[in-house]
Amino acid sequence: MGTTTAQPGSADPHPYLAGLVLTGRRVVVVGGGHVAQRRVPALLASGADVLVVSPEVTPAIEGLAGELTLVLRDFAESDLDGAWYVVAATDDPAVNARVVAAAEERHTFCVRADDALGGTAWTPAVGRHGSVTVGVLGNREPRRSAALRDDIVTALRDGHLTASDALDRSPGVVLVGGGPGEPELVTVAARHALASADVVVADRLAPRELLDELGPHVELIDVAKLPRGRSASQERINELIVDRARAGKRVVRFKGGDNFVFGRGYEELLACAAADVPVTVVPGLSSAIAVPARVGIPVTHRGVAHEFTVISGHLPPGHPDSLVEWSAVAGLSGTLVLLMAVDNAPAIAAALLDGGRSAHTPVAVIVDGTMPTERTVLSTLGTLAADLAAHEVVPPAIIVVGEVVAVARPGHYPRA
Repeated sequence: MGTTTAQPGSADPHPYLAGLVLTGRRVVVVGGGHVAQRRVPALLASGADVLVVSPEVTPAIEGLAGELTLVLRDFAESDLDGAWYVVAATDDPAVNARVVAAAEERHTFCVRADDALGGTAWTPAVGRHGSVTVGVLGNREPRRSAALRDDIVTALRDGHLTASDALDRSPGVVLVGGGPGEPELVTVAARHALASADVVVADRLAPRELLDELGPHVELIDVAKLPRGRSASQERINELIVDRARAGKRVVRFKGGDNFVFGRGYEELLACAAADVPVTVVPGLSSAIAVPARVGIPVTHRGVAHEFTVISGHLPPGHPDSLVEWSAVAGLSGTLVLLMAVDNAPAIAAALLDGGRSAHTPVAVIVDGTMPTERTVLSTLGTLAADLAAHEVVPPAIIVVGEVVAVARPGHYPRA
């Protein structure tokens, strides 16, 4: 009995999806433009032995020269000898057709970037979540494929699709930095952790809207530390996360900013280590950098600030427990970013002035950064105490001291 086989280029082929194991195997990419620039990193990540053949390549591909083989010349059919997979990605249809023909002769699958039907393989829209790789082919409609891929990965990320068991749910503690407050600024890894949790131990400054997405089975423990109000002790927090993890739970310690930037996260890590509890860390965007950036204030700027210093202002200058040498800080010419410093800001400003900083030094106080109630108070070191009182500034706020504030708000700080 004879059989018929769809030929490359025939109408409406029905693709057979397969996952290629390319580790250590030769993959040839013909072309060095933007299409190749998009394909090559994923091929390298798969462990493939990548050969790029093109007379010219983008700077990004040139920068990968140490991770692949780069041949700067026109394509020759012999380039495909020994290849397991080929990508034809030049801007010349005739060259791409030659690549496909040479691959066909060698029984090697080939993707043709400029004409999907002209190749023998298609590139799916690919997304990853934990141990799961999602590939979508939308009948040669790349935007539709990408949109569906994004929907699936988002559902997995947010915990709405859990049957795949893509999430790590093993007992232990995950220390998650939630960023400055806006839910959209939380990392994908943080969302993965929250979706995997049995217990969430949350700070007041963690992105609170995300707590509404937790499943009904998740135990939520509030360990808010209110300024001049109720406050969970760090020792109690350490006990909670260790005890729940020892009970076989997956515990997510969810806090604002980054765990290790004045977040006492390392104390929690040490507590877990001392109790032999597995612990992993998901870093978060530090409010010290993210909040000023969000309102358009850089912490460094060429020719203005070559360094920035992040300081906890929870203790005033002169306090016996303070570890800050304020006289040395006053001598710095760069940017100062003060966290937890609203109450002690007048004393800190006085110390900086006493140390030689100009009273005209620009200051920005960003209240409720990235949140709907966000506002920015512009001031100077000389007027900071009065401006804080006049604008009724209360925590949380980030205080930025330095000429970068004037760079960002030149209309407020005219210079002669």
